[in-house]
Amino acid sequence: MNRNLLETVLGAVVIVVAVIFLVFAYHSAEIRSVAGYPVTAKFDHIDGVREGADVRISGIKVGSIVGTSLDPKTFQAVVKLTIDNSIKLPTDTIATITQNGLLGDQYMSLVPGASDKQLAAGGELYNTQSAPNLMSLFGQAVFSMTSGNKPADGASQSASPSDLGPKVDGGQTPPK
Repeated sequence: MNRNLLETVLGAVVIVVAVIFLVFAYHSAEIRSVAGYPVTAKFDHIDGVREGADVRISGIKVGSIVGTSLDPKTFQAVVKLTIDNSIKLPTDTIATITQNGLLGDQYMSLVPGASDKQLAAGGELYNTQSAPNLMSLFGQAVFSMTSGNKPADGASQSASPSDLGPKVDGGQTPPK
């Protein structure tokens, strides 16, 4: 009987600790949905952006991406956002797709403009910038490194001291 009571109390303690951990993780991860007004933005491409991704201003979550689709006329990616009701965006706000670190998730960063007019519910952000494609940037870097190391036609790969000519300070050529 005493052993059953000890196991029951220990099990209850484990369950309480697990619930406390889950509540803490939920609040610190900021995975709560944001209730707010809808906004759309069109991009040339939205590589890696998914529904549920954050919308941030100065690193602070102010909304969520609630949907993505393709405009059949312009073939641009249409991103549907929900912005917190307490945040009033100027009409000239800039929306940029960015990445949280080198291997982090994609999110949308908003930079509010200076306009006195505010974006209405259902409005569209016209100043947008797509995320850079990291694979193409990496490819360009590798290509420039490999093509930059080749000598020009007719040029010598390396120079010997005699190829360098007289020394600047003494006017003598180095011994051979």
